[in-house]
Amino acid sequence: MDPRRRSLLAGAAMLPFAARAQGDWPNRPIRLVVPFAAGGAADSAARAITPVMAQKLGQTIVVENRTGAGGSVGGAAVAAAPGDGYTLLWDASSHLVNPALMKGLPFDYASFVPVSLVVTFPGVLAVKADFPARSVAEFIAAAKARPGAISVGTQGNATAGHVGLLQFTRRAGIEVIHAPYRGGADAARDLAAGAIDAVFITTVSAGPIVDSGRARFLAVATLERVPSRPEVPTLAESGFPGFNSNEWAALFGPAGLLAPVVDRLHAALAEALADPGVKQRLAQIGAVPVGSAPADFARFVREGREQMAVLVKEAGIRLD
Repeated sequence: MDPRRRSLLAGAAMLPFAARAQGDWPNRPIRLVVPFAAGGAADSAARAITPVMAQKLGQTIVVENRTGAGGSVGGAAVAAAPGDGYTLLWDASSHLVNPALMKGLPFDYASFVPVSLVVTFPGVLAVKADFPARSVAEFIAAAKARPGAISVGTQGNATAGHVGLLQFTRRAGIEVIHAPYRGGADAARDLAAGAIDAVFITTVSAGPIVDSGRARFLAVATLERVPSRPEVPTLAESGFPGFNSNEWAALFGPAGLLAPVVDRLHAALAEALADPGVKQRLAQIGAVPVGSAPADFARFVREGREQMAVLVKEAGIRLD
């Protein structure tokens, strides 16, 4: 058969599916896989947003927690699903870190279709209540006076907090002891108890112990001050221009997700993020709405993956 005729026939065969995807999707419940534990920041954000998204789409969105292996178990489940819009992935910064750390994965993170960066969870540098430093400059001075003596907790190896801490210490020219935990809440608990000197985690995790007077914020790791903590300066204001290190949650689809479905998902997401009730719930968990356009998010993922590969290699980051 003439190759040109074969190409035309293949294109014609795809037209009904594309039309259905644009006109009829969704016509059954959507499964949203969250590769993290229920009750965590990413999961809480998903459950705050999806009910309104479901209303806009006219179908139920079922949140399914598939944890394990740094988020790759949930990633594998979605990667194996068809790109029809009925199975989606709600992932975080591990989406960029895992490809640089994990070898032999049964799927390729680059195959996912980026839909939107939904929310961010601002990173923060905080110290225990009796730590002498009351500013970033004083913290750096203390670290230089005692190289390798100050302990700083994060959510764990290869997490956003660990990466942010590495970026901060490199730019500051200081050496600290990295104390990886199983999550930000565990690190915050030990900071409150005085077992470690500082943390580089999220405002969500550190907020309660700061509010109770058992710890103190020094700076947030965002480009602008956090609305819920307007009194806390940014690292950018504290001598580190352009410093931006946050945890985040984002929406992805499996390979083959059609552009009309991506557009409908993004439109429903934008409406959900504009909903006053959703805004209130996100503020309560310390999440900052973003809702970036698919093209912008695709660029963010591409550039972030490249930067993470370099950082992981240079810093020798490991999962264990």
